[in-house]
Amino acid sequence: MIEASKQMENGKQATNDNPLIIGVAGGSGSGKTTVVSKIIDSIGPDRVLLIQHDSYYRDLSHLPFEERTKQNFDHPSSLETELMIRHLDALRSGYPVDIPVYDFVEHTRSDDSISALPHRIILVDGILIFSEPKLRKLMDIKLFVDTDGDVRLLRRLQRDINDRGRDLNGVLNQYEKYVRPMHLEFVEPSKRYADIIIPRGGENLVALEMVTALIEGKLSS
Repeated sequence: MIEASKQMENGKQATNDNPLIIGVAGGSGSGKTTVVSKIIDSIGPDRVLLIQHDSYYRDLSHLPFEERTKQNFDHPSSLETELMIRHLDALRSGYPVDIPVYDFVEHTRSDDSISALPHRIILVDGILIFSEPKLRKLMDIKLFVDTDGDVRLLRRLQRDINDRGRDLNGVLNQYEKYVRPMHLEFVEPSKRYADIIIPRGGENLVALEMVTALIEGKLSS
């Protein structure tokens, strides 16, 4: 198990095992955050590093703000997935990384970053992570959170209005123009790559208990 206090001279983290990389995908508002939180609570936060695909949105500071708001943030090209892949490769090899910080109000990447050390378990969270073959290949366990579209829309409305400073019309227009079409083109088809599909997200306690037992079993082996 990785001990954060023991650093090697070359900056590499001391490690006895390769990390277990777990991907958690699903549509926007499907309940991925709840599933991830319950996994972390069950396994223990000291053993888990959470990396969110949303942190890797491309910096749009070179565009006027009005142009930034018109971008398709639900297409795979909007994310710097190649950087996430490099970071996961580094963490798997025992090296720390600096995870970007993204401003969802301004649609820009902050000058700050979050320093992340390797952990025994790495959770990767994002709606599009299974649609990227190179990223998908890095994952040992792939979970897909499956939730009805009307529930996902309501949750997205609440999040974007309360947490990201959007207005109702803007959120609905974005959903109709980008979110739903991209879900049908990229997210829903990627479900076939999942090892486990979790209906109803964090409400499905039986499925979460099974996932936790699977993770513990792989750690023990």
